[in-house]
Amino acid sequence: MDSERARTWASTMAGHGGPRAALRRAHAGAGTKVGPIERAWTRQEKEEFEALHLAAGATRAHGAGVRAVAEKPDRTRTCFERDRDRILHATAFRRLAGKTQVFVFPDDHQRTRMTHAIEVAQVATSIASALRLNVALTEAIALGHDCGHGPGGHASEDALDPYVEAGYDHAVWGADVVLVPLNLCAETLDGIRNHSWSRPTPATPEAEVVSWADRIAYVCHDFEDAVSASLVGPGELPLAVRRRCGETRREQLAALIGAVVDATIAHGEIGMDEETAEALAAFRRFNYEQIYLRPSSVEQGGRVIRLLRALVEHYATHPHLLPPSRTAGHEAESVAAYREAVTYVGGMTDRFACAQAVALLGYPMADLPLGFDVRR
Repeated sequence: MDSERARTWASTMAGHGGPRAALRRAHAGAGTKVGPIERAWTRQEKEEFEALHLAAGATRAHGAGVRAVAEKPDRTRTCFERDRDRILHATAFRRLAGKTQVFVFPDDHQRTRMTHAIEVAQVATSIASALRLNVALTEAIALGHDCGHGPGGHASEDALDPYVEAGYDHAVWGADVVLVPLNLCAETLDGIRNHSWSRPTPATPEAEVVSWADRIAYVCHDFEDAVSASLVGPGELPLAVRRRCGETRREQLAALIGAVVDATIAHGEIGMDEETAEALAAFRRFNYEQIYLRPSSVEQGGRVIRLLRALVEHYATHPHLLPPSRTAGHEAESVAAYREAVTYVGGMTDRFACAQAVALLGYPMADLPLGFDVRR
């Protein structure tokens, strides 16, 4: 398009000249001064800073980190900073944008599984930085903690359970299957694998922070989304919860984050005082009863389960339909074929799973999760 805007944009291709021919700047005019800088802050200097300034029990980065496949250390990034960056650039993380948090096919302002992960990271890093823990490790665990989720929210775990020997747990699946190609550090994978409260205690305080941050974030933002969708009213939250945590998301996050920070300082372990923990539990129970277990949610969950099982059965019976990287000559209906089918279906976004069911199975539109639009 030949417009003045397009011509201006094109003129910036090579950047803007600086005071010396070797320097290019992003903007015309005088640049901002950051120097003098003798050299870049090295990874080793970051590690030395952590050793001096992090809390006694915080996790320290060291070299390339403990990884399944040994690597050379990075010049400027710690091992946990590299993990965070790998997760951010991973296909599994990008796909979270198309996966259910609470609402299948959410409206513009409702959370997706990706925005949930980002909010968990914000809560977790707020706590970790206040407690002088390793923020990079905390952020990596938080961003990656839900990469094992299938399409359609937690209903996908029920759908895929029968095909996985130990059951389909999104935390374990994320660490042990989905994120394996990233060759993440052992501490990062441990935090992802054990972020759910029903799992064993993770190995690092940073992972325990993420476990609290996950619950704090989803309780608050799921309620806000439900209010926005007129499923509940802001005044319906139990009075004890409102008194202890506040009535808005901002107040609730501030109260709950502060409670974890204060209790941890007081006791030397990651946790929350009993009164606030009871309020958080009451908050969560309210969400379960009024949001997650409402009849329409249960119906959506049933639709997701039937859809995903139909897809797994189809791909396991016809493994040649799987992507070339997943076929590996598996025999139809073999254990290996089912595992590859689960891996493939579990990685799908909500919309892609529905589209595949329609295209491959002739799945009735009336049986799909409500809200699917074949035109999008």
